[in-house]
Amino acid sequence: MRFRPAGFLAEPDTVDDGDRLLVLWAPDWPVIAHARAERVSESAPVALVERGEVLACSRAARDEGVRRGLRQREAQSRCPGLRVLRYDSSLDARAFEPIIAGLEQLLPAVHPIRPGMLAVAARGPARFYGGEKAAALALLGALRELGVADGRAGIAEGLFAATLAARSTRPGQPTLVVPEGRSADFLAPLPVRLLESSELGVLLPRLGVHDLGSFAALQPHDVAARFGAEGARLHTLARGRDSRPATPRTPPRDATAVLDFEPALDRVDQVAFAVRTAADEIVTTLLEQKLVCTALRIVFEGEEGEQSDRLWLHPRFFQATEIVDRVRWQLSGALRSDERRHDPDAAGELRSAVARVRIEPETVDAAGSHERGLFGSGPEEGVHSGLSRVQGLVGHRGVLTATPTGGRSPGERQTPVAWGDRAVVTRDRARPWPGRLPDPAPATVYEMPRELRVQDATGREVSVSARGVISAPPAALVAPGGERLDVSSWAGPWPLDERWWDARAARRAHRFQMVDGSGGAWLLVLDERGWWAEGRYD
Repeated sequence: MRFRPAGFLAEPDTVDDGDRLLVLWAPDWPVIAHARAERVSESAPVALVERGEVLACSRAARDEGVRRGLRQREAQSRCPGLRVLRYDSSLDARAFEPIIAGLEQLLPAVHPIRPGMLAVAARGPARFYGGEKAAALALLGALRELGVADGRAGIAEGLFAATLAARSTRPGQPTLVVPEGRSADFLAPLPVRLLESSELGVLLPRLGVHDLGSFAALQPHDVAARFGAEGARLHTLARGRDSRPATPRTPPRDATAVLDFEPALDRVDQVAFAVRTAADEIVTTLLEQKLVCTALRIVFEGEEGEQSDRLWLHPRFFQATEIVDRVRWQLSGALRSDERRHDPDAAGELRSAVARVRIEPETVDAAGSHERGLFGSGPEEGVHSGLSRVQGLVGHRGVLTATPTGGRSPGERQTPVAWGDRAVVTRDRARPWPGRLPDPAPATVYEMPRELRVQDATGREVSVSARGVISAPPAALVAPGGERLDVSSWAGPWPLDERWWDARAARRAHRFQMVDGSGGAWLLVLDERGWWAEGRYD
């Protein structure tokens, strides 16, 4: 890294109220982070969508008329080549973390504002580089080395003005320095919608106040009386008197342990013994920062370059002995027997001896949030430990749990998830799902629907016309083996017409609920293939 002046690192690591702040901004950072994760060109038209609405979009998409707040279909109609990506709120933060860590090697007191934007006190960099603009250009050069090609910088008194200064820059003019004492003049022509309040941003224009200068010209006591304490705070920001300090974060100490074995080890007990000291150091390092590890990633690398990567979760937090246990369990399942050493089909297994192991705390939490309860939590930890041990023996997908999801049929409303993994829900339960089966759900849902026949009183199979009219009242349920159950009561049909726009996934069916003579209740479906039992009410 080129920008690493030792004298600059000796500057004070606090930001006093009223100091001039330097804000560094990476435009469209969420779009860039998601595009890199999905291996999409950053110059392509890309939109991030959440709940069917555009949350952010790239410059190429904006050139085609895509705007934040548009519905997904409207955005795609304006830009047919739009690449739509689902927004992951944690992805852009994870992608920005290495950039913050890189700048912390150069700057004291880095204050993250949000993913893609951070602030530092301008006094130290300006003194070292010979001026505020020179400091801004130097730090933008550091951003480029860290992977942010189009960085922007703004300098002003207060966090609010400095942030808007950075956002007011344009391509070709990546820096904007507001002269000292002129923050109020800089803010005056800006629209009130830029205030940190969606309510006032809409209300003030209706009252004839369209810019920050007009809002700042109002009397403070009038603003406080009309809009309360929050309005008074925003009025102070509009006057360029932002007293909020930029609070620096304390860079976390890296607790990741990497062990290289020379020669490589091919026995589980040897590797487990070697990582004991590293496990103790991980737990100790985190406790010194008042943290505990709740999710742990273990990666084994073989001599031939293959890897076994696994994320382990814990109901409370990992102790050193439990880290060693996870290493042993994962390696027991990853090492192949001699006859399978050269089998290329078993993913996640090691073809050769272990040359490197990396143990990385994936998720950490405050230690105070995981204090043991009055009566302990032994049973829960025992269940988790036992199932994790079984999973280490039978494979990652050998132990599954059901996670409720959205859907219309009972089978669609659950997703099997490997024990210890976080569920990735692709079908939101909160959506309306028109046509879904109402509560209560069947107590037993068949993984594969069971074939049967439904006959009327004359022995003919019951059918449903295109208009949804049943041919005759159901009288009997007949299994493929000939077993027969009389139908005492029934309800339906309820039509189900799914994905009519997709020829491959389209489905038309009718649901029925029937009660047999013994009192058993059934959920039945009639489609183009025939009658099926999807579930049973116990």
